[in-house]
Amino acid sequence: MPLSIGIVGLPNVGKSTLFKALTNKQVDIQNYPFTTIDPNVGVVAVPDERVDALALMSNSKKKIYTTIDFFDIAGLVKGAAQGEGLGNKFLANIREVDAIAHVVRVFEDPAPSLSADRQSASPADQGRAWGGASIIHHIYNRVDPADDIEIIQTELGLADLQTKEKRNEKKDKNLPPLELLTDKKVIFVFNASEAQLASGWKPDEKLLKAIGDRDYVVLSTPLELLLSESTADEKKEYLTEFGIKEAGLDQLIKKAYKTLGLVTFLTTGEDESRAWTAHIGDPIPKASRAIHTDFEKLFIRAEVINWKTLLEAGGYVPARSKGLLRTVGRDYIIQEGDVVEIKI
Repeated sequence: MPLSIGIVGLPNVGKSTLFKALTNKQVDIQNYPFTTIDPNVGVVAVPDERVDALALMSNSKKKIYTTIDFFDIAGLVKGAAQGEGLGNKFLANIREVDAIAHVVRVFEDPAPSLSADRQSASPADQGRAWGGASIIHHIYNRVDPADDIEIIQTELGLADLQTKEKRNEKKDKNLPPLELLTDKKVIFVFNASEAQLASGWKPDEKLLKAIGDRDYVVLSTPLELLLSESTADEKKEYLTEFGIKEAGLDQLIKKAYKTLGLVTFLTTGEDESRAWTAHIGDPIPKASRAIHTDFEKLFIRAEVINWKTLLEAGGYVPARSKGLLRTVGRDYIIQEGDVVEIKI
């Protein structure tokens, strides 16, 4: 199932840099024949070590991960619901996504930008040298993350009111339910400076109140851009220097998956090892639609085993001989990490 996340925020908060870093991680769409890419869309793989391990076990020719489509949506300003700025374009685009990644600026001027010296320095030296070559001023000349969040939430709420009013004018009871902007899942992306990131910046009480129980990620967009352009060894060195266990973009991708209430199940064989997406609570016939739409109707049974158990057994043949494979019917609920073989 195609998943989509819209990157939103006020102007000058780091959205474009974040999107550039994401598109540097874009997958090879030749493995996804029904995918098309617009200039403002990045198809990004969800990191999954299980696919790597299963591919090694099965000697698979290909590894295919689940993906998320990230949309770079025009910056929002006060009055967007009335068409200010690119408001109408913003609101039209955001209605199409499953969830929102709301980028919020928490750094003060000067902006955390990479200098030319940093680009040519060694990885260790690059990790210390945000350039400050350009100063990015806040659109409202102050940095107040909680207030910025309120601006966008207000505009989305006003847009929803307009949507409801237009629906009421039609007086048609057979119309489908409204998809309101304020009902969409939100992950907050706090764009911090180098110093804030290195010191372990966290949102204060006011900001935590503004985001409520929604999830968040703290990152620095120039660092994420650098990481997306680095080799695996260089990336490891940068993360070590900043005391970070995982890149912010990888955290964002995983939290987006979690926020949307999704699970991953897997298939493996000589042709490919692949991750597939289902919703939490899906029975296996419904989940199998991700593999082929006919599977839900034609499903008879499936063999299921946890990916770790399959690896420990050494493959399907020894797992089957040890009685580790379970045969399940139509009422089985797909679980995170299941490796399945569908029988039709």
